[in-house]
Amino acid sequence: MRTIFYLGASKNMVLDKELLQRFITESLIEDVGDGDHTSLSCIPAGTTGAARLLIKEHGILAGVDVAIEIFKQVDPDLHVEVLVHDGTLVKVGDVALIVRGNVHSILKAERLVLNTMQRMSGIATVTRQIVDLISGTKAKVLDTRKTTPGIRFLEKYAVKVGGGVNHRIGLYDMILIKDNHVDYAGGIQQAIKNAHTYLEQTGKNLQIEIETRSLDEVQQALATGGIDRIMLDNFSYEKLREAVNLINGKYPTEASGGITLDNVLEYAKCGVDYISMGALTHSVKSLDMSLKAIA
Repeated sequence: MRTIFYLGASKNMVLDKELLQRFITESLIEDVGDGDHTSLSCIPAGTTGAARLLIKEHGILAGVDVAIEIFKQVDPDLHVEVLVHDGTLVKVGDVALIVRGNVHSILKAERLVLNTMQRMSGIATVTRQIVDLISGTKAKVLDTRKTTPGIRFLEKYAVKVGGGVNHRIGLYDMILIKDNHVDYAGGIQQAIKNAHTYLEQTGKNLQIEIETRSLDEVQQALATGGIDRIMLDNFSYEKLREAVNLINGKYPTEASGGITLDNVLEYAKCGVDYISMGALTHSVKSLDMSLKAIA
């Protein structure tokens, strides 16, 4: 099983090329089918030209390396000149890149490049806004598994471009005991005990996080021990502060549930170590941009 989608942070991040190439291949099959008949019918074969990726909205750019791979996979002879790199604050009128070569190839890649970069840039932009907003606190922003099926690796990459922190990638790289697990297992103590038994039997080395829904459950988690982090789900500000004081640094704390750009600072001020936000990926607005022919 492949367990690492990307490494490092900021400009040092590296996308998993095998995963990316599979994504590009499947996306082109979906979009192109048996041919781009509009371009084939309107533009003579062999026509060459150039196009620029024009930014039409202020935000944080993400997905440039993905765009390069898309152009390369569509046509290795396309030449891409990168003018702005991932993580850069861009404004209306900026040109992120210029691509030159066969016009049929440029147009075949156009929509996939735009769809991907707009989505990733939207996520990076919102993430950066939140990171900046809570910069005066100790809290770090986490993403979740509330992602678009098939492109989680790109969306989580975009979160890191924006300055956020990746939580678990999937079900396989961490034990996160949530409310349903607790209820099905018969309580917090039993769920944690079962998790440790499983790790001993399988020989796996995975962190354990427990979700709590009340101060009573926090006390149960503390009494049981054997965990790496406590999630505080849907707590009010007052209860969240109480929970953080109760835990008193024994375990890292994570606030979760209904956290948005409008209330994230108040949650951060409660003293938690992490804030997980599905809103980073499940409902973000794409950043507007277009690929325009250069006359």
